[in-house]
Amino acid sequence: MAVTQQLARVPAEYLASCRQSADASPDGDPLWDPPSTDVLDLDWAPFLVERVCELGGLDDVRRSALRQALDGDTAIDLGFLNTHPHAIGSFGPAPTALSAAQVARAAELLGQIDFPALLDALPTDEAEAASLIGSGADKIVGGPKKYVLRHFTALREFYRGASRRQLLVVLWWD
Repeated sequence: MAVTQQLARVPAEYLASCRQSADASPDGDPLWDPPSTDVLDLDWAPFLVERVCELGGLDDVRRSALRQALDGDTAIDLGFLNTHPHAIGSFGPAPTALSAAQVARAAELLGQIDFPALLDALPTDEAEAASLIGSGADKIVGGPKKYVLRHFTALREFYRGASRRQLLVVLWWD
């Protein structure tokens, strides 16, 4: 089983319900099961997307927003989601989350990123581009550019949808 980055957009009330379930359950089961339509699997793309942004010269404000959109924040206590045997992020760092306000800001700044232009800053030869990107980009079937564009677009749309609905985003590796 591959370990990949997962994101879920949830209402604050859902997270509160999960916290109450974990508190009431003898084994700490939060009954975490967000709808599949509100879950995004970013695979291993976060590292590659960040690297493309770095290579393409993305400004610090938007790079910071991207990093937060991929890393979350530890201000929201998610310890109840990290309790075995029901831990949702059992293969990586503890789950993190962004508040609805942080999601709105991330969505706004992600929407300002011209990702195709960042990709255009890379060499046109896929093997050369993969070599610059690193992190196994040379092993991506079909080339890294399509892969990172597809995942960045999915991330941006995911945050846009979460922002419109004023949802929180929970992030973990699984």
